[in-house]
Formats: sequence, structure tokens, C-alpha cells
Amino acid sequence: MDRNMRTTDDVLRLLDDLVSPEADRWTADAASWWDGFYTDRARTVPFFVAKPDENLVSYAARGLIAPGRALDLGCGPGRNTLHLASLGFEVDAVDLSPKAIAWARERAHGAGADVRFHSGDAFALAEDELAGPYDLIHDSGCFHHLPPHRRVSYLALLNRVLAPGGHLALTCFAAGERGMGSELPDAAFYDGGGLRGGLAYTPESLRRIFSDLTEVELRRMNDEPSESPHFGEPFLWTALFRRP
Repeated sequence: MDRNMRTTDDVLRLLDDLVSPEADRWTADAASWWDGFYTDRARTVPFFVAKPDENLVSYAARGLIAPGRALDLGCGPGRNTLHLASLGFEVDAVDLSPKAIAWARERAHGAGADVRFHSGDAFALAEDELAGPYDLIHDSGCFHHLPPHRRVSYLALLNRVLAPGGHLALTCFAAGERGMGSELPDAAFYDGGGLRGGLAYTPESLRRIFSDLTEVELRRMNDEPSESPHFGEPFLWTALFRRP
């Protein structure tokens, strides 16, 4: 009988396994799952388009964020990464999927953008890889694919690398919208059924989770038409928080 658990990381890894023992959005096999997701680039997936999020464009246009150091969490094919670089940010971008990182690198090369890409788990990468401090941490779609216990890891990462006065720009599934994202209570995700496609949040839950930060804006993402140069889907929340 094993009795080796003695650290917080040991507890978190145990809970990782309890979420789902098979490949899901968050397990030891998550990178392989996401590699499969990104293999066919011609699939009709909304965020495969080479467009930045409308809220990110808006933050810069209104002067709510200014160029500095940025970390793009769960960067996927790099559409927001490239926009941040175009604004003058010095960007680190990380994703679990090597295929997503390869696609993002290609896009960056084509745009002549200088970005530092990291393939792996942002919570497990060495501190000298994601050393911070970052003036902006941007997350469009990473947070809602984390199991409940990994919010602890997420907040610890923010605490470690987000600069005082820096911003968190977050986009995640909204509860009650088009059935996108699960609205089950946190405890329900530890029955072996997995994350059911991701977790949906209410404004109140986001404010509670990020209560150590100051809310700048929290709203529905605008519904951008296909001809728009920006990405926008109304089943998502967009939020901008500032670290005091």
C-alpha cells in the first residue's frame, strides 16, 4: 500500500487522476488529446481563424493595457499572440499541444513576429522559462478547461508572475449560453466522467475566484460577424482584472 503523498503537488496530481483516468481535456494525456484536436487545420472551429479577440483589441484601443511583457496562456494557433506582438508587447506564449505551438510558430514566422513559444504545462514549466513579471497575462480559453482543483495552480501562477499593476485578460465559457460548458457543481467532476467539454462560469463565480484582483471590466463577448477582422462569440465572458 502506497503512502507517498506529502506535498500540495502530490494532492493536485491525485485529483488530476480522479477527474478522469482516461484522456480528457486535463490529464497526463491532455497534450495528445489537444494534438489530435489541432491536427486538421481545415476544420470549422471558430478560434482557428487568424483573428484576435475583439475584447483584446478593445482593451488596447481604449488604453486599458499598454505594451510591456505579456504571457499568452493556452495560446493555441497564436492568433492573439501575434496581435499582442503587433502592439509592441514582448510575448511568451505557452500551450500543452506541440501541434498548436508548431502552427503558432508558423504564423509568427509569416508575420515576422518575435515570440518566445513554450510547449508544455504552464504550471510545471521551470520558473526560469516563465519567470515574469508580466504586465499582461492573457487567457482566451485555457481557464475553462481546468478542473476545479487546478484553480489553485492558476492563482499561484498569477501570484508568482503577474506584475503589481499588471492585468489579467480572461475569456471563458459563460453559464447558461448555448449549452457551451458544463454548469455542474465542482464536486461532480471527480466521478471519472471528465470535464464534459469545459466549465462554464457566472460573473459572480469569476469575481469570487479572482477576488484578490480589481475588476476593470466583465461582459459578454461581442458577437462578431464572419467578415469582421476580430473574433467574437457571445457564449463567452470577457474580463479584465488588475493586480493592485
